[in-house]
Amino acid sequence: MEPMKGSEPWWPQELGQPSSSGGQDGMRYAFFPDKRRLLVETDGKLVTYDSSDHRISGVSQSNGRAPSFTTQNGDVNVNDLKVVD
Repeated sequence: MEPMKGSEPWWPQELGQPSSSGGQDGMRYAFFPDKRRLLVETDGKLVTYDSSDHRISGVSQSNGRAPSFTTQNGDVNVNDLKVVD
């Protein structure tokens, strides 16, 4: 029997390894503090955000609302972050 293979990263390799990542309800995220980037994929659509000075450590989402991320300064809604190309 062969060992299970780890899943391939779904984010661009040039970002390196995220300090935190996770997902729920058809959404997943990965946070890259050195690059100040938060990637959020929802139903196959990937959006990149400027995380500014936020240090993201977790996520919460309820009833179809936009996700909120746990930071060192409290929760921040993803809609309050700047989208980058």
